[in-house]
Amino acid sequence: MDLGLKGKRAIVLGGTRGIGRAIADTLADEGVNVAICARNADQIDEAVKALSAKGVKATGASVDIADGAALKDWIGKAAGELGGLDILIVNASALSNGNEEANWQAAYEVDVMGAQRAMQAAVPHLEKAAKEHGDASAVFISSVSAAETSAPNAYGAMKAALIHMGKGFAKQLAGAHVRCNTVSPGTVYFKGGVWHFIEENMQAVYKDAMAKNPMGRMASPQDIANASVFLASPASSFTTGTNFIVDGGYTGRVNF
Repeated sequence: MDLGLKGKRAIVLGGTRGIGRAIADTLADEGVNVAICARNADQIDEAVKALSAKGVKATGASVDIADGAALKDWIGKAAGELGGLDILIVNASALSNGNEEANWQAAYEVDVMGAQRAMQAAVPHLEKAAKEHGDASAVFISSVSAAETSAPNAYGAMKAALIHMGKGFAKQLAGAHVRCNTVSPGTVYFKGGVWHFIEENMQAVYKDAMAKNPMGRMASPQDIANASVFLASPASSFTTGTNFIVDGGYTGRVNF
């Protein structure tokens, strides 16, 4: 299937490792020019070099997602460098699990306000692209933790807020042909990631999580990237406001 992505322009928040990096790589493989941001400058340099080697324009910067002014400023600059903006991927997360005030504050500033501020900065560019080409889109990376809990947890609650926010933007921007969807992964494993850490340091927790995966494995970042890039593409031009669950059957609820 031709996703219709060649020559498009995308911004990926949190694009140097894990899910974000897989999304950036997949977009570049489809011929999309990509701008990425993350906090680690060395990782940015490596990722931009690798993305550029795929034959697309790639740029990046070290940005603190919790710094609203800096985030908005960078999105404007990145859209300018790319010559416009067709796709926004909001992947950055504080990964703040817990019920202390600091957990809630960190998750709110990065996961929720990072998405809200990114959209505020990106929407004018997305609307312009949609007017010119008929379609533009945003994808928020949430989590099945949004609807799975056993105790108060900042991470899951703020991921739930992302789903609500995404639906709101979808309704608000539909008339301008700017789509907004959410992807909710289940457990995702990669070296250096959360579940790799748990595997090495919390073996009972890891074993329990694996037992809940009917497919006998966790997702790879590429599994999530494939779903995200499809939703972001013109091939999915009539899909907006959805929460696309990519969990390998991990959750038990019926989604409708």
